[in-house]
Amino acid sequence: MHLLPAPLSLAQPAAAGAFALTPGTPLSAAPGAEGVTAWLRAELGAATGLPLLPAVAGDGAGDGSGIRLALDDALEAEGYRLTVDADGVRLDGGSAAGLFWGAQTLRQLLGADAYRRSPLRREDGEGWALPHVTVLDAPRFGWRGVLLDVARHFLPKADVLRYVDLLAAHKLNVLHLHLTDDQGWRVEIARYPRLTEVGSWRDRSMVGFRDGNRRDDRPHGGFYTQDDLREIVAYAAARQVTVVPEIDIPGHSQAAIAAYPELGNHDVVDTAQLRTFTDWGINPNVLNVEDATLRFYENVLTEVLEIFPSTFVHLGGDECPKEQWRASASAQARIKQEGLADEDELQSWFIRHFDRWLAARGRRLIGWDEILEGGLAAGAAVSSWRGYTGGIAAAQAGHDVVMCPEEHVYLDHRESGSPDEPVPVGYVRTLEDVYRFEPLPPELRQDAEAARHVIGTQANLWAEFMDDVRAVDYHAFPRLAAFAEVAWSDLPREPAARDYAGFAARMETHRARLDALGVEYRPADGPHPWQRRPGVLGRPNDATPEG
Repeated sequence: MHLLPAPLSLAQPAAAGAFALTPGTPLSAAPGAEGVTAWLRAELGAATGLPLLPAVAGDGAGDGSGIRLALDDALEAEGYRLTVDADGVRLDGGSAAGLFWGAQTLRQLLGADAYRRSPLRREDGEGWALPHVTVLDAPRFGWRGVLLDVARHFLPKADVLRYVDLLAAHKLNVLHLHLTDDQGWRVEIARYPRLTEVGSWRDRSMVGFRDGNRRDDRPHGGFYTQDDLREIVAYAAARQVTVVPEIDIPGHSQAAIAAYPELGNHDVVDTAQLRTFTDWGINPNVLNVEDATLRFYENVLTEVLEIFPSTFVHLGGDECPKEQWRASASAQARIKQEGLADEDELQSWFIRHFDRWLAARGRRLIGWDEILEGGLAAGAAVSSWRGYTGGIAAAQAGHDVVMCPEEHVYLDHRESGSPDEPVPVGYVRTLEDVYRFEPLPPELRQDAEAARHVIGTQANLWAEFMDDVRAVDYHAFPRLAAFAEVAWSDLPREPAARDYAGFAARMETHRARLDALGVEYRPADGPHPWQRRPGVLGRPNDATPEG
């Protein structure tokens, strides 16, 4: 039936049949299923034109002859059971999340037009039917994430909400919002208004990689108000997606330093002259380690926690050059005061401070694998991006890990070696390459205790070379669909044993769903002319990816 991601099991009766939806088909919710039922009624009602009203007692439809959603605590929390037969449709979930993922499967079974926002050629509601089938399903990983980098190139709120829907349609359940970086600060902080007044925009942007020496000389900016972010969080929660904010410290912080120069290493550089960074790449201007800077970010995070209820808060911790700290009398005094060995331990001290601060408020810190350097904070989790090595070490030490190695699931990387690829970056990662990505490397598959600490996996969409949502679509899809199957489905652990041909056949069907959703994905035979960026220099890596 070309479901994607593939379910754990699917069974059809020997005699094929279908349950037809009509203007009289009821859609009803048992206690606890009301929210998902309302979502399903709205989505399918818009696409089909059918009212799908609740069953009314005594009309003969309340005993299962329509579509009925219910909870079943015998199922896994995110698991579901979908049964379609001549009597109707029964969808049971272990929780509201399980029901929601089952509802997404039901939607797929109706065909690509079920993803449209208005009926096509079916004004009377006829022609909609679900095949007789029983689907039993549950995800492999609890964290099935996607990072959207809205700091390098801002995405308006409407585009973020659209991506929440796209994640949910693929049974992905974490939206990691990269909200701050050298090139932009995107979250309103009431206590520190200059973060958005100054830090949310830059006067120009690099076009392509720095060796091309091109600038667009066009101001770029934008930020989300706190109410915007509350709306995004609530919208996502209704679709079983958790929004994890990232406030990057102590590196990748020039936008904040431009707004508040006292945050930088002002005993080394004239931080008052710094502006929001206009280039890409690693930046030497990092936060200082003074008490006032700790208090500043505690105040920032206090407001962030009021907006985002997620258990995890991402604090970056990556790509923090130490040169300014080595030259800073203030930083060296801190190293001596705290009895630290070097600047690596100074960064660890900085991160551990906020690990304790978050833990005291019932939250957990997660950061990029550089936070392992100098000693990992006790309660911190690791996003393993520099290959598998950091994730393996963290898991073996008892720390939770989200596997997102750049060689495999950085979807800003190019999909082919063709010169037509727009701003070619990183490794060649084809649709098949992503489908054969395995989050658990052999070292962890042989260690059951460590493997339990791999709580999930994530694909990252870094936006230095993606300046609008059309470019994000091109890089994300269809590879994000392959990643979704890796994160959800019980695929063979050995990548070579996976049925890519079967996936590719299902992907042909899925492209019609993406068309209906308005996704401007990369065609199988290469980019459309308007998706190319001729003459814009990228940063290709021709090495063979590890793993």
